[in-house]
This record gives sequence, structure tokens and C-alpha cells, in this order.
Amino acid sequence: MMFEKNENSILVTTLLITLGLITGVYWWIAHTHSINISSYFHNSLKKTVQPNSLQNNKFKEISHIPSGLFSYGGSTTWAPIRSKTEKAIETIFKKYDLRYTNPATGSPGSAVGIKMLLNNQLAFSLSSRSLKEKEYQQAQKKGFTLTEIPVAIDGVVIAVHPTLDLPGLTIDRLREIYTGKITNWEELGGPNLRIIPYSKQNEGGTVEFFIKNILRREELGSNIQGVKTTTEALRKVARNPGAIFYASAPEVVGQCGVKPLAIGRVADRFIPPYEEPFIPLSQCPRKRNQLNLEAFKNDEYPMTRRLFVIVKQNGQVDEQAGLAYAKLLLTQEGQELISKAGFVRIR
Repeated sequence: MMFEKNENSILVTTLLITLGLITGVYWWIAHTHSINISSYFHNSLKKTVQPNSLQNNKFKEISHIPSGLFSYGGSTTWAPIRSKTEKAIETIFKKYDLRYTNPATGSPGSAVGIKMLLNNQLAFSLSSRSLKEKEYQQAQKKGFTLTEIPVAIDGVVIAVHPTLDLPGLTIDRLREIYTGKITNWEELGGPNLRIIPYSKQNEGGTVEFFIKNILRREELGSNIQGVKTTTEALRKVARNPGAIFYASAPEVVGQCGVKPLAIGRVADRFIPPYEEPFIPLSQCPRKRNQLNLEAFKNDEYPMTRRLFVIVKQNGQVDEQAGLAYAKLLLTQEGQELISKAGFVRIR
């Protein structure tokens, strides 16, 4: 009996020592390599890399930046970020040569960029929406995996004519406008004026986000006027009192010719995409409205999304190039540039 008690004590002691060693190794790996272990294993299944596993303070502290010319493409929403970050990155890493590449035919966009990445036309891609299951499957058939790395938060903003006098729109009313169920502003408490909704006609992430999350996968109404670019749409809205359009927040909020409209999940709680008080457009461009970044960050504003770097995991230099780009944007320096471009820092 005494022998059995001693044997049990030895087993318990051995188990405790083993657990202590495992915990110690776990702690050492996590702190030495700055990796969130639980996120790593979780994300190996989700195919999404969380930003906390890629933290550094400055561009120059990032290692394993490959040399060569790397073509990348995709979302046009990213244009303000690219203009702020590309030169800053290449100033430090002179051999890491980045080239934004448009498709041979058609307009650039998130879906087009991912398609070009799948067809080996890009080293990595930029997207304003998450990857689709069919895109994961297409990659697997080609012998590699696609991974999305979130680096910023964006808001989708509604632009209307400056003279339109409405306190805001709910998501439900916005859906009814874009599916053709509401066709006159008078139905919403506005003037007796026909609504002219504009939408970009491409495979962009903003359009896909809007159809999926706002229209709930209903089709755009037959009354929708198609436009090729955001610039074209904003010019039309500025000239037409009945017009409405949706686009990325930095493309709308600071404009002098259109008014960004407050949006709400319910009718008595409209959230403006701009910092209050609203600056009259008559003071623009001397003074411009600024983004309501706090409302975007805390999800108070009802139309927000994440921006992703899409990486091709194939063990080759393209994968290194895509991971390097994401790591650079997730540094403190990269996040500050993203903020200056008008987007919300993801950390």
C-alpha cells in the first residue's frame, strides 16, 4: 500500500514538472519570437494572419525584405495608402522595388487583383474585402494557399448633393433605394425629387461589400446608373440634386462638392462619417471635414470593413514580398502613414 502511494506521488510530481517545462517553452517561444501562439494555430485553419503576430516599430527593423521588382495590384480603395507608403518603403529598402500593375483589360479592383494573383501575374494583391471560399479553392487547385492579412479599417460613406436636407438614412432605407423600392426623396422626408443612385460597375471590393452587407445579396435595381470611377460619380452627384453614391470614406468626407450623409442602424441613431460639427462646404477647401475615425474604429458607424494584403503562400520569393509588405504596414511607422492616408489604424 505504501509503495502504491509513493508511486502515485512520483507520477503526480513528474506530471507537474512536465507541465511546467511545456509552459516555460511556450512562454519562451512566444516572447522570443513575438508570436501569438494561439492566434498562429487558430489562423492556420482560418487562413487569416492576425496583425498582432507581425508587430515592429519602424520600417528599418523589419528583416527578410526580398530584392527584386515585385508587381502588385488590386483594390483602388488602397490608392491613398499606396501614395503614402510606397515611396517611404523604397527609400529604406532600395532593392525592394514595388510596381502597382493594372489589368490588361478592364478596371482594377479587389476581385481582379486576386484573379491576377491566382494567374501568377502579381506577387501579391490588395483587397478591400475578405477572400471568398472559391478563391481559396482555386488557389489549392494550383498548388498553393492564399492568406489575407488585415492592416487597416475603412468606412463606406454615402455622398449626396449638398442641398439635400436629410438628417440621415438607415441601412434599411439605403437598401430600398439601391434595390429600386424607394425612388423619390419625398418618401424619406426630403424634397419631391427623383432619386438617381450611382454605383461603380466593376469587380471592386466596395461594390461587393455593398451588395453583400447592405443589400444582403439582393440585386442592384434597374434604376442604378453605372459609373467607371469614383471621380466620375462624385462629379455627377455634385451636379445632380437627386443623386446618391457610395465609396470609401477618404474619397468622400473631405470633398468640397458633395455632402457625406449620416447613417444609422435605426432611425433615431444616425452616425456621421465626419467629425462633428459639420463644416459647411462653403468653407471648403480652406477647411475640410475630417473622418470620424473613432466611430469607424469602435464599430459605432454601421458600414465599416477591413483592408487586406493577399499573400500567395508558395514558398517562393512572391510569398516573401507579400509578407514583407504586410509587415511593413503593420509597423508603428506603417500604421501612422495609414492614418495620414485617411484610414483607421488596425492597432
